Amino acid sequence: MQTAIAVTSADLVLPPTDQHTPTAALLPPPDAQPLDAALADMQVLLEQHGYAVVLYPASLPVAHERRLHTVRSVLETDRLALLKVGLPPLGLAVLVRQLRQLSICDFSAGIIASAARLLAHYIHAGAVLNSVARLDRVPVSLKSHAKSWVPGTQFGVLANPSPELVRIGAGELTGPQFGNQLVVAKGQLQSDWVTATLAPAWRCQAVHEAALPGESPRWWGTPKLVEFAAYLPDITLIYQLVSSVKREKCSWCGLEIIGDRCGFCAAPLLSAENRTGVSGVLNQGTPMHQSS
Repeated sequence: MQTAIAVTSADLVLPPTDQHTPTAALLPPPDAQPLDAALADMQVLLEQHGYAVVLYPASLPVAHERRLHTVRSVLETDRLALLKVGLPPLGLAVLVRQLRQLSICDFSAGIIASAARLLAHYIHAGAVLNSVARLDRVPVSLKSHAKSWVPGTQFGVLANPSPELVRIGAGELTGPQFGNQLVVAKGQLQSDWVTATLAPAWRCQAVHEAALPGESPRWWGTPKLVEFAAYLPDITLIYQLVSSVKREKCSWCGLEIIGDRCGFCAAPLLSAENRTGVSGVLNQGTPMHQSS
């Protein structure tokens, strides 16, 4: 049964790369959908797919995040994974598409949910900005803040996998060390730096355009931006990457996982010496959900 992938905004659903990639379910905010309807929709989704993996941005409004947890709590289900992701909006949309691709492969729901953290490390997400005065998600020096007030100054910023900031024309951003493609979403900034300079430097195999996610101006602190994300484009390579990681069984919910934490119950992977005592821990309550 195919694991469902769900998102909190329609602009996190990039066009599929092939005719087999499924879309993602949309979970509207509380002011757009009553709780009863949200519960009914999720119940149907779980009945149709067995499991659902929800990816949502760390910048999601509190009320919307609370709605997600309320739905999971009221349904009393352990088949719903809530993954809070710190990627910029366009990078998150890329990750969502990759999980959509994986959802039709022969991976269990636990593997798909825990693969989100692995794949996020291979997404180089950033933006070109005309100002970093309101950028609070990437470390910015006082010198860069001062330069942002100089007319015509533009900055290249990388938020993931490691934060970097350079002034356009005076530095380069560290690119991926693997074959990649680039997706670009243009805001109100006039700049061809991403396509003319960054893409060749990163040896991008192809450049695709996408609509700018609605959350991007708030995330980057300005509407004058060009957002970009480089990623592994080949589902065969993504499949091999996920398959190459050692699989474990979650000591709490029993799902098969990769990495050091279960995507569904958020329980950390226990060391071998601690697994024998897990039965006593199981009576102490349910572990809290954490970000992915």
